[in-house]
Amino acid sequence: MLPDAASTAPLAAAALGIDVGAIANSLVFWSDDEPLLVMTSGAHRVDTTALAERIGRTRIQRATPEQVREATGQAIGGVAPTGHPRPLTTIVDEHLAAYPQIWAAAGTPHTVFPLTFDELLRLTGGTVSKVDAG
Repeated sequence: MLPDAASTAPLAAAALGIDVGAIANSLVFWSDDEPLLVMTSGAHRVDTTALAERIGRTRIQRATPEQVREATGQAIGGVAPTGHPRPLTTIVDEHLAAYPQIWAAAGTPHTVFPLTFDELLRLTGGTVSKVDAG
């Protein structure tokens, strides 16, 4: 439990005293008429065009706050990688593997939990991919 809301990776990293890259951001996108969860390192931005090509999707765009809530049952800024009404197709940023411990939101902007890259993959059933440009 964090004393202040940490709805961004830099805020969460500062609150925990860790590198921003060790924050596993839960970003919800809309792709080919369904939600897509991308667990990205806080040090990276998702290149939606490149990611769509890598994973064989037509298009990837940011989900609206309403779509995020419908898909996850949680609000933007605190979306956990699990605990959604139904499983989401999940992509996990390969860069998170560089950290022995990563931190993810636990359903609210005030809560986080530690885990390893392998645990994140197991919990989400995610597919590892590069999510940034290049």
